[in-house]
Amino acid sequence: MNPHSAPATCIPMHQLSDAALEQVAAYFRALGEPRRLEILQWLDQRSYNVSELAQRCSCSAANISRHLALLMRHGLVQRELRGHSAYYQRADPALDRLCEHVYQHLARRGTEALGQSDF
Repeated sequence: MNPHSAPATCIPMHQLSDAALEQVAAYFRALGEPRRLEILQWLDQRSYNVSELAQRCSCSAANISRHLALLMRHGLVQRELRGHSAYYQRADPALDRLCEHVYQHLARRGTEALGQSDF
């Protein structure tokens, strides 16, 4: 998935091929881990390297690296080399709209765990 490519034509879900459905499912799996969503929140503010993210998220650099690799495979983050360090930033501007849509959907359903302070 390349977020910089031309936007795809919107196809109704019932018309998606099995391969397309698998790609959509893989994208949602990438977003299905709270730690990865936390990383994406941090990367929305500025670029970070692995060590900085590990410190902010209170987890190991190896764990952050695995999360970032998966997020890169799905076009959600991009890497920029600065000297000997790699810095990561958000790459998919559609992610905010997607998360807002999901949040609004959950709020309409009356999900009690949601609140403005959660975001």
